[in-house]
Amino acid sequence: MSGYMYDLLVIGGGSGGVRASRWAAQQLSKPKVGLVELPFTPEKGGLGGTCVLRGCVPKKLLWYGGHYGHDFHDSEGYGWRPGKIEHEWKPLMEKKRAEMSRLNGIYSNILKNANVEVMEGFGKVVDKHTVQIGDKKVTAGTILIATGAKPHMIDFPGKEYAISSDELLNIEERPAKMVVFGAGYIACEMACILAGYRTEAHVVYRAEHPLRGFDNDCRKFVAEQMEVNGVHLHPSRVPVSIEAKDKKYSVTIKSNKDGSTEVITDVDVVLMATGRAPNVDGLGLEQVGVEMSDDKSIKVNAISQTNIDSIYAIGDVTNRMQLTPVALYEGMCFANTVYGGKRQEPKYENVPSAVFTTPPMGVCGLTEEDAIAEYKDVDVYMSSFRTMVHTLSGSKERSMMKMIVDPKTDKVLGIHIVGKDASEIIQGFGAAMKCDATKAQLDSTIGVHPSSAEELVTMRSATRQVRDGKVVEK
Repeated sequence: MSGYMYDLLVIGGGSGGVRASRWAAQQLSKPKVGLVELPFTPEKGGLGGTCVLRGCVPKKLLWYGGHYGHDFHDSEGYGWRPGKIEHEWKPLMEKKRAEMSRLNGIYSNILKNANVEVMEGFGKVVDKHTVQIGDKKVTAGTILIATGAKPHMIDFPGKEYAISSDELLNIEERPAKMVVFGAGYIACEMACILAGYRTEAHVVYRAEHPLRGFDNDCRKFVAEQMEVNGVHLHPSRVPVSIEAKDKKYSVTIKSNKDGSTEVITDVDVVLMATGRAPNVDGLGLEQVGVEMSDDKSIKVNAISQTNIDSIYAIGDVTNRMQLTPVALYEGMCFANTVYGGKRQEPKYENVPSAVFTTPPMGVCGLTEEDAIAEYKDVDVYMSSFRTMVHTLSGSKERSMMKMIVDPKTDKVLGIHIVGKDASEIIQGFGAAMKCDATKAQLDSTIGVHPSSAEELVTMRSATRQVRDGKVVEK
């Protein structure tokens, strides 16, 4: 340990930091590993981090609950007569908070059992081997920054009335009417979740389609299905102002095409979901010489090391790929490299992920646009259909599946699913793509019948072919 108090000191007790610290401790014969995290409150801090306490996990719980709002209605097509449906928000939030406290405790036990010492407080880097925690200083051979990201709030008149997803997931009363600024996955998910509880949800965004960065066909399709499920979309619009009166808000928005304005009145909650920024404020990184990007993310090399040889960083704070499982993966790669004697560089190809809209979307690999840019020649297979469950439910919701293939090698470059169980389906196909699955291999796979997933192994004819970057006319 070369005279330092710790072999490793991790700043940040989210998914990546916890995984890195406990995995590092397992690699050491006599581990001395410490982790610094703020005390747990509903709005900030706590072991488990954003994903577990105020992100993925509580969001998914509320997503499950919101789906009952649709399911009760759909059940009538199957002969059920559910009668008057009412929902109580406060008991739901109480159960949700209890679950967050339970998970926070589980993470504490995980670290205790791994011989990782947890220190509550805010960690500030003083020099390449020293961290200030409150009124004490601790030293470590290696410092790992895993502080994640925080909501980015844009500036316009009345912005102080808007809240972030952190506050929305702890809101005391369900809003009857909500306006969401932004159209990334957080914005779209929150709008769909609240719409399931019968909130009138409006999504305002400057682009023509939501979910920038995803496949364009999927973006259009998700937007259509969101509207089918009751979400009001306002594309090509930007915020002008929020005005408060009698505990309600009036939200003025403007078209970025013709400059016309409109006002959304009687709004209970305005959600700002306009991206996330690296959580580096007050860490002292710039003062000790750690190089940062223009967006304040920490620059790292292939093994998550900064320009200061004893300081590393993983997860959203590096802005490589903002996904919890990726932060876990980066944490394991870091521990294996630094303490396991096995250099392991994170690889970011074919990472499956999901967006929990209604219906959800699951994706893995390249979008059609990125595949064309990289390969020039691609075959696109696509299908849109009404799933079996909705043939009797009466719902107009549809599903879509899309596959992008390299015609030269037959390798599957991308799979994109919008529809019920998309997140579950894409996990299996993600594993296949990690093994360099070909279209012929999928074609030779026997489908599970009847299921939506079988569509991906029965796509025989290309919807379109692209050669040298241009669609081949049939």
